[in-house]
Amino acid sequence: MVLSFDMNICISATRLGVMALALGWGAAAPTISTAQSSHVLREVVVTATRMEQPLVDLVADVSIIDRLQIDRSGATGMVDLLARQPGIEFSRNGGPGATTNLYVRGAESRFMAVFIDGVRVDSQSTGGATWEAIPLSQIDRVEVVRGPVSAVYGSDAMGGAIQIFTRKGETAFAPFAGVGVGTDGARRWEAGFSGLQGGVDYALGLAREASKGFNARTLPGYNTDEDGYTSESASAQLGWQIHHAHRLEFTALSSDNNSQYDATNVKPKSTLDDHSLHLLQTRGLSWRAQWSEQYSTVLRWTESRDQYETKPSVYLTMTRLNGYLWQNELRSGAHLLSAALERKLDYLENGLTTNPATAIVRERFQDALAVGYGWRGQQHTLQLNARHDQDSEFGAKVTGSAAYGYNLNAQWRASASAGTAFRVPTLFQRFGTSGQATLQPETSQNREFGIRFTQGTSSFGLIAYLNQVSNLITFVRNQGICANNTPPTVGSTPGCYFNTAQAEYAGITVTGKHRLAGVNLSGTFDVQALHDTLTGKFLPRRASQHANLGAETRLGAWNVGADLQLSGPRYDDAANLVALPGYALADVHVSRKLDKDWTLLARVDNLFDANYQLTNGYATPGRSLYLGLKWSPLQ
Repeated sequence: MVLSFDMNICISATRLGVMALALGWGAAAPTISTAQSSHVLREVVVTATRMEQPLVDLVADVSIIDRLQIDRSGATGMVDLLARQPGIEFSRNGGPGATTNLYVRGAESRFMAVFIDGVRVDSQSTGGATWEAIPLSQIDRVEVVRGPVSAVYGSDAMGGAIQIFTRKGETAFAPFAGVGVGTDGARRWEAGFSGLQGGVDYALGLAREASKGFNARTLPGYNTDEDGYTSESASAQLGWQIHHAHRLEFTALSSDNNSQYDATNVKPKSTLDDHSLHLLQTRGLSWRAQWSEQYSTVLRWTESRDQYETKPSVYLTMTRLNGYLWQNELRSGAHLLSAALERKLDYLENGLTTNPATAIVRERFQDALAVGYGWRGQQHTLQLNARHDQDSEFGAKVTGSAAYGYNLNAQWRASASAGTAFRVPTLFQRFGTSGQATLQPETSQNREFGIRFTQGTSSFGLIAYLNQVSNLITFVRNQGICANNTPPTVGSTPGCYFNTAQAEYAGITVTGKHRLAGVNLSGTFDVQALHDTLTGKFLPRRASQHANLGAETRLGAWNVGADLQLSGPRYDDAANLVALPGYALADVHVSRKLDKDWTLLARVDNLFDANYQLTNGYATPGRSLYLGLKWSPLQ
């Protein structure tokens, strides 16, 4: 099944609509996940301002995904789950486990600040979180904030922030286990437990997934073997409520992936069984103290490690991030003040096993002071943030944001916001074999406007945004000589990194949900105008229109759901010479409680066996079936 959208449709209308709606301002209507029930309006969110706040107090554009939604979605990976949220797309070089890029409102992966249990994850080689290494099996909750939040998080957060939470102990001892099998030799098992006793809470989860895969690289000359993967992961949490005012918490996660891929079509290397080995580890220790009814502090230490290796061709890159945070919160009635001191250290080892003469061993740091003010009245909501970062390579960077929400009545709310953001180049982009030490930070200015209607279980939201990015870093192929190497290479592709582009990310997102005749209906629709404003070309691998439609109901003892993902055509390359057709994917999933302890799950992905591409030259999964059984005894 192929979906045909005109690449130019709605582009001019989108830009004009955004400009008219923005009126020189910007906005962020609070958007919740369309698959959620109305109880989410009372949930607490931490990602938008880095402090615990009720969702109704926020002006930010937020989605929340909880464990129940994760289980019911049938998603096979983190990006597959996130792609069902408003404004989110992804591209992937093959099946699960392959190199993956996430786009939020068109912004690249490197423009998202990503955290696992408060631990920032990033790659100083490729830039951005390595999504294929984040194990969905260990995840309990996800918070997505769209729009620049550098005034809260500093570098990276030009497109938003995503906070991922693993399981925590919240009730009495609760074990769980699950097994599953599927198409292409897919198999999965997981087990763990969580609990709360006295002042101690704890959780432990273990999981293993594997698949024989399919031939992901179908171009002539490449190895015709199946490109499978294995993934082994574990997460742990231990909390101690010393007494009512003080709490210590430790979290850790480890994910070890082994994925097959085809590196080249040049003989004899094209017959090799190439593997990419990806190790992601995080750990964090925090102390939260409630010194009075109004004043509290958080002291946190974090460390993450992202290691990527290829075999039998020898390549190894490792990023380590260390973070130190002291956050202060003062609450007085409807007012919330915050001040934080933060230090982030980036460390990169790249290419030591390949060519020590051109290897990189570099580190840098950023020291920051961030302040915030929030106020919520009966009709008005205000959020102000400012941050000063002192980068060891680029000096001072100051960012700020302002957001305002107004309740027109009990059902309608309008909001507007504006903010600035930046991202410093990765250490590899500056000092690698294709690097340019003279690269400058990418910067952005964002404006948004939104309006939302909520009544009972029904809701409707519209948000318009305009994010303008300067000094966009791009990789220019076949460049003669880079500043740091002669000749330049990234793998087998010659080229160099440059601040070549000015980009504009403009769009309108529409969301809605409604319950009709016992069926929960939901939908999101995005129209985007994503351009390199210097060349007029479309930004690659992002569609001008994409949508998600969902329906869920209960038939007797069965929970039944269906999802439809629609995407317009995209270009695979920055020159807009290679077009990727649009597509439509239908998925169905069912689940049933066999008794109080056992649950049966089944799903069919790509129900109509659509033939589509996310990246030129790479195949995608056809119709696939998965059957799972979960044991989770009720307490």
